[in-house]
Amino acid sequence: MPESPSVVLRRLLLPATLLLLGGCTTLGPDFEEPHSSWLDNWKPALHGIAASADQASGQPELAFWWRMFNDPVLNDLIRQAHENNPQLRIAALRIFENRALTGIAGSTLYPQVQQFSGSASYVNSNNSPTVTDGGFGSYQAGFGVGWELDFWGRFRRSIESADAAFFASLENQQALQVLINAQIVSLYFSYRTTQARIAIASKNARIQKQSLKITREQFQSGNTSELDVQQARTQYLSTLATIPELERGLVQLRNALAVLLGRPPGALPELDDDDYELPLINRTTVAVLPAELLLRRPDIRAAAWVVAAQSAQIGIAEADFYPAISLLGSLGWAGSSLGGGTSTTFAAGPALKWNIFDYGRIENNIRLQDARLQQLIEQYQEAVLSAAQEVDDAAISVVKSEEQLKLLEQTVKSAERALEIANTSYHEGYADFQRVLDAQRALFTQNDRLVSIQGNNISAIIALYKSLGGGWSPVKTEHLLPADMSDTMKQRVDWGDLLDAPLPQHPLSTTPETTPQKIP
Repeated sequence: MPESPSVVLRRLLLPATLLLLGGCTTLGPDFEEPHSSWLDNWKPALHGIAASADQASGQPELAFWWRMFNDPVLNDLIRQAHENNPQLRIAALRIFENRALTGIAGSTLYPQVQQFSGSASYVNSNNSPTVTDGGFGSYQAGFGVGWELDFWGRFRRSIESADAAFFASLENQQALQVLINAQIVSLYFSYRTTQARIAIASKNARIQKQSLKITREQFQSGNTSELDVQQARTQYLSTLATIPELERGLVQLRNALAVLLGRPPGALPELDDDDYELPLINRTTVAVLPAELLLRRPDIRAAAWVVAAQSAQIGIAEADFYPAISLLGSLGWAGSSLGGGTSTTFAAGPALKWNIFDYGRIENNIRLQDARLQQLIEQYQEAVLSAAQEVDDAAISVVKSEEQLKLLEQTVKSAERALEIANTSYHEGYADFQRVLDAQRALFTQNDRLVSIQGNNISAIIALYKSLGGGWSPVKTEHLLPADMSDTMKQRVDWGDLLDAPLPQHPLSTTPETTPQKIP
């Protein structure tokens, strides 16, 4: 008995399919992580603040460098920011967005068309009043499958590109941790510095107000001229005039800090401490680290992943040069009420689609993707150079601001002594009031400079740790989004386990030796 056509077709398709799958290849270049050759010989001394690991053993862990300030309020603000900052939430949502995109890319390896269709209809063909029923019904149903084989690696490269974009989103979230932490610490100490400057101005205004009172009394008693009164009044009002500007800046700093904390502009009770004193860092040192430390910065690793994603696009573009080979199959049923039974159809076989005449479109698209790849490689190299510049700039700022602090501390002591001598000389009649005014002005200026340089020194330390890529740690999936937001998303859409499954790590991502955790 001869075999049915469908059996013969299956026997022919099976070896053909195996032959095609066995001959699959992946077009395009395999990704190679960009290399900055100059880093091999770059051993920065950081202008004298580099130290051995033993010498810098007292320094805080790089991931939580702000603890060096021993400020519980600051630590709590950073914790709040990691729980409520909108930018961090958006970065986390982009991780889940890219996780979904990798699922979409992965689905292309399976039959792309799996379609069921069906219809039913009733047709009335009654055209004569003597015919009572001229209608009939018909129905049909079908199931079709189409599977484009990944013969040239188009879909595998798409998955590779989607995976790289996913890992880039992980790095971007970590880079944002670095940025947010640095911004919180910077705004916090800018606020404290401005508070201290207001306190200095207010204290000097009180001293100058007392001097104004004395000169008025002296003038009214005829012991001095009106000139002393007007000079004292001018200096007193001039000092008062600096306070509103500082208060304006204080409110703006507070509002910026509130937004980072995910709060509306307004009072921050945590900052209500009139006795706060800026921390003094005796000597900033960082452990001597290999130049590869720069390559651990999340923004640098994100740039490398972007290169990887674009590298795969070349293979996707090259696949257009070759035919798309597919396996097609369909199964259908049809029938009607007119009789004749039900008919069944089955069809299966390979299909080929090949765009032979593209007039240079494919070739130029490949060139375009390669040019984009090279641009991203150059951007990566520029990012590494800029990172090295940031480290060196921050290090010299730390060193020089420390030198300024030492000199200004002595300057303030001299200015305090000069004011004391000027006041004594004036009261004893050995000097005019101008000497007192000059001494008051000098003390106010030097005190204000000292506090400002203290703030600059702290800002330089912040910039140093930020440039080293400090201030991030891997975060567990359940800590990326607030529980209520995650629950809302799950109620709105079936997310499966995408919002709960652990985040993968990749060899390209060299992470610190710390376990995922909430930011303390």
